[in-house]
Amino acid sequence: MYVHTPINGVLHRADLNQPLDIAIPLKEGAETVNCFYAPLFETAPVVAGDFVGSTAQGGLVNFLNLRLNPHGNGTHTECVGHIAREPYAINQCLKKFHFLARLVSVYPTQNVNGDRVIQRSQLEDVLEGECPEALVIRTLPNTDDKTRRHYSGTNPPYLHHEAIDYLVELGVHHLLVDLPSVDREEDDGKLLAHRAFWKYPDAVRTNCTISELIFVKNEIKDGWYLLNLQIASFEIDVSPSKPVLYALEQHA
Repeated sequence: MYVHTPINGVLHRADLNQPLDIAIPLKEGAETVNCFYAPLFETAPVVAGDFVGSTAQGGLVNFLNLRLNPHGNGTHTECVGHIAREPYAINQCLKKFHFLARLVSVYPTQNVNGDRVIQRSQLEDVLEGECPEALVIRTLPNTDDKTRRHYSGTNPPYLHHEAIDYLVELGVHHLLVDLPSVDREEDDGKLLAHRAFWKYPDAVRTNCTISELIFVKNEIKDGWYLLNLQIASFEIDVSPSKPVLYALEQHA
């Protein structure tokens, strides 16, 4: 099955039978991505009298409780409710789920403090003033240990708030990154990149989202894609998510 979309006036199509999953699987144990000192993702069967919600333990069905922190346990999508005092929910802010997207690869540069940061000038160079509603950023070097890395206390790369300003100027509504956060791990609560992206609190962009802790394999080339951004219908600021890309090819 194909869907069609124009890029710069030229019709392109995406094959929906060829998905490119850029979410990190959420699994139990320490061999999975984790950040901000969040407890590890866990499951436990419901036990009630003679009932055990685990077929491995002799139960008739698997009926598990989950413990997870969406911000710290894997790929997630968040809305302005992540930083706002007002109760914004991801299920209310994200109402469309398909977007024209652009994938770019960027080496964070070292600043005077030794931090690795994506600067505005880097995005200006790679985007050249052209970007659709959704932008997917793959940081370099790109290795598969990103799917199991524990980021807490490591001061991972992040985006300079002026780089975010540039994306807002271009009209980017959905930003996806393979980092724990668009902001510095410890920034004294400034959250400059988050605030810049959502223009909080002065002109809040409630229909915009940030997805973090994605993983884009090296064989997926930079370029234009159709993005399907899937969430659970959580009435909180964030949801575990499953962003999926579909390659676009020019259609005669």
